[in-house]
Amino acid sequence: MLYYFFTHILNDIPGAGLFNYLSFRSVVSFLTALLFSLLVGKKIIGRLRRMQIGETVRDLGLDGQKSKEGTPTMGGIIIILATLIPILLFNDLTNVYILILLFTLLWMGAVGFLDDYIKVIKKNKEGLAGKFKIVAQVLLGIVVGAVMYWNSDVTIRTKNYETEISSIVASDHFNDAEKSLKTTIPMMKNNEFNYESVLRSISPSLDQFTWLFFIFVVIFIITAVSNAANLTDGIDGLAAGTSSIIVVALAILAWVSGNIVVANYLNIMFIPSIGEVSVFISAFAGALIGFLWFNAFPAQVFMGDTGSLTIGALIAVVAIIIRKELLIPILAGIFVMENASVIIQRFWFKYTKKRYGAGRRVFLMSPIHHHFQKLGWHENKIVVRFWIIGIFLAALSIISLKIR
Repeated sequence: MLYYFFTHILNDIPGAGLFNYLSFRSVVSFLTALLFSLLVGKKIIGRLRRMQIGETVRDLGLDGQKSKEGTPTMGGIIIILATLIPILLFNDLTNVYILILLFTLLWMGAVGFLDDYIKVIKKNKEGLAGKFKIVAQVLLGIVVGAVMYWNSDVTIRTKNYETEISSIVASDHFNDAEKSLKTTIPMMKNNEFNYESVLRSISPSLDQFTWLFFIFVVIFIITAVSNAANLTDGIDGLAAGTSSIIVVALAILAWVSGNIVVANYLNIMFIPSIGEVSVFISAFAGALIGFLWFNAFPAQVFMGDTGSLTIGALIAVVAIIIRKELLIPILAGIFVMENASVIIQRFWFKYTKKRYGAGRRVFLMSPIHHHFQKLGWHENKIVVRFWIIGIFLAALSIISLKIR
């Protein structure tokens, strides 16, 4: 709203020009989300406590576990509201990428809220059946994939290596905008991969099914990352802190991809209109950090599936639209590690049970953060060390744009 007022209606008043700068709107969005989550978050937590919307903790034999019983959950509402308000104030709501992210935020927020509602209000510990969560993630993947494939505003500009190096005009170094399924391969010299080439390499006649293959990839990424974020939400501050680090890195990647001068310097594809996403992500980062104020050990509130499913889906969708989804195994390495630990544990248990008659485990407990709890590590130590790993992976992801 404020963006439209100061760029279209009140554009002649002093200071209105600031709203034309992505950097200004990104910082203001971050601060607005942060302040909202800090100031309003406490009231929302109090409301959840009065409504007796508390966490029911399963006894897993972990130290300090039972003390968390009754802690307010569904705190993901704080993250969603704190993200939504700055977006409505400072984002260009006609931008196709912002519309995709808004849909993701509201859709997965609603799915997570329904899951928490069934668990907490209806007292059904199972929550929303897993198949319905998967269906919701698949539908989100179809929408995101379809828009990315067919919408005419979703374009990229690749580097034109035939341009004279001496040209000082950055736009001269890029080809015209085009519809393309190209994405970025990290740490590769020719760092562009085209999804169209996958089916074409099998048979040229399969070109007509490229859209189907691309949407399948999008569905897989969204489902995997959303569920991985959900698994990571197991101890105080782990999911919120790790996600904050990932989101800040994504904001940087979105900004460089949408700045033609920086994209030219880094030798990466330029994505028209994608810079607007940095405003959205900045708001999201502010909301996460503000929520962390209350979620750090000892947690005053848990995000619940309302938060974790939404966070994972948003991270996945942002990575897809800025053409950096192949960076997810590095950037979201903590999520990958948590997810992999569960898969490995289940596979090995079933395999050894079938072969030896008794199931054996690789980890003391999965996801892997519980393994370290079983080893006697304090929650704070686990969380801070995971954050340090997350910072290292985020830095590696950013410099991968230049490492070829």
